[in-house]
Parts: sequence; C-alpha cells; structure tokens
Amino acid sequence: MKKRFQNRIAESRYALPFMLVLTTLIWMAGGLYYNQLLWAPFACTIVAAYLMVELNNINALIRIYSRMVSCSFLALTSMATFLFDSLQGSIAQLCFVAFYICLFHSYQDKRGAGWVFYAFFCLGMASTVFVQIVFFVPFIWLLMARYLMSFSPRTFWASIVGLIAPYWFVVVWYLVTNRMEDFVAHFTAIAQFTPLFDYSGLDEHRVITFLFVALLALMGSVHCLRRSHLDKIRTRMVFSIFIHMNVLTIIFIILQPQHFDPLLKLMIVNTSILIAHYIALTRTRTTNISFYFLVAATLFLTIYNLWIPLLIY
Repeated sequence: MKKRFQNRIAESRYALPFMLVLTTLIWMAGGLYYNQLLWAPFACTIVAAYLMVELNNINALIRIYSRMVSCSFLALTSMATFLFDSLQGSIAQLCFVAFYICLFHSYQDKRGAGWVFYAFFCLGMASTVFVQIVFFVPFIWLLMARYLMSFSPRTFWASIVGLIAPYWFVVVWYLVTNRMEDFVAHFTAIAQFTPLFDYSGLDEHRVITFLFVALLALMGSVHCLRRSHLDKIRTRMVFSIFIHMNVLTIIFIILQPQHFDPLLKLMIVNTSILIAHYIALTRTRTTNISFYFLVAATLFLTIYNLWIPLLIY
C-alpha cells in the first residue's frame, strides 16, 4: 500500500528527536530559560515522554515501528503552554504514565499483586499532589476486572496498600515540619465541590484547547473501535482502558472544571496514545488530509496559547 506523508512521518526514526528539539524550543519561548520554576515541570515532561516510549514498546500499542505515541504526547503537552508552570499537573501526569506501565504487567494475572502494588503506588504518588485522582480508583478496579482480568482479593488489597504507601513517607514530613493541619486539609479537599458546570474560572485558551484534545480523543477512539480486530486481543483490552479512562476524565472536567489543569494533563496521556494509533495505522487520502489539519491546528494552538495574551472571562 502506498505510503503517504503521514505514514512517512509516523514511521520516521527522526520524528522523536525532532519533537524533543521542538518541545525544548517551545518551552524556551514559554520562559524556560529565565524562569527556574519551569525546570521541574519540563523535566517531568521529558521523563514522561520517555516512559511513553516504554509504554508503547512493552505493550506493542502500535503494531509497526513508530514513535508517534511519544511524539503526540510531546506535541499536545507543549501545545497547552498555560500548563507549563503547573508542577502539580506535571507530577500527576508523570505518575499516571508510570501507573499504566505497571498496571498492564498484571494482564490476566490475578496473583500479580506486586505489579498492582507498584501501579497503585504510582497513583498514590500522584494523589499526594492531586488528591482527587482517587475518584478514578473504583473505576480502575472495574476496568481491571473487565479488561485486564487481574482483579481478585489479592490484587484488591495490593492496590489499597500501594495507594496509601506514599503517605507513610509524606506523613513523616508533615510531622517533622509540624504541619499536620495541612496534611488533614489535603484529604478534606476531596469533599470540596464547586457547583456543577461552573466554567467561570476557565479562560478561552483552556476551553479551545480542551475542545481540540476532545476532538482528537474522539477521532482516535472511533478509529480504535473500528479497526480493533486488526490488533491482538491484549492490545484491544489496553486500548479499551485508554478510551474508558478518557471518557471518565472528560466527564470529570465537565462536572468539576475547578480541577481542569491536572485533569487536562491526564487527558493528554490517553488522547496522545489514541491519536497516535490513528496517525500511524491509517493510510487513506482522507486521513492524510486530516493529518495536515491536525498538524496545522496543533501549531496554531501552540502559537495562540504561547503569544496571545489570556482573555479571562
């Protein structure tokens, strides 16, 4: 079958190095050079991109050689320039990718308590900066049972222990610094809800970026559902988890937009994998045109978010 421009890019060995350079330049333009507070989120982004490579390799997410998973991740993360200074979101995003890597090792292993513990330890680490991520836990148990077939009493208790394990260290730090009231406030924040559908705190940059990422998620999800028969059963199960987690994240954002920034970071992880599957494994004239549109729209939104002043509602 004829290779189109999108396929040459998706299969290129130079795609990831190019995106790393471009990502660095975008972050430099966003203030990385003179704002030391951006170095930690930037480091988290680069490490997360490397883990996305490992996530793809270990689980064979793309059945051909392609670095489009990590390239899409870097492109979407760099596009949301208003999140550059969000250390909370960057840590949560990094831990979320690590969570996936560990969790998928438990596929069809109801005695795989070790990998489940490591997965939920990563999720627990994410909760130390974004405690609301624990709302996903009951749904993750359901996904483990339905798609990974690894849920059992043994893995259930491993997940509980893993989730609370990071706090064994965090509570010591709070005790040493005599800030136990902050530790309590961290958990009480779970019960703090704003009125539903209150978008008054979102500016137009966040709204437009969210709609674009949601469009990519829809395109990637529809493609995966239509073409899933070409993938191995394990790969289908993994992509079903990405799709369901993305739907849950979108619902979370719609209901409680006060947590928009860290949730968009999590949404980008799932969406980048779904759209990478679409870009790498489609070869029609229509999808090639759509690839041009996606690249142009991503570049436009990057410039729009980077240089046009925010207009707060």
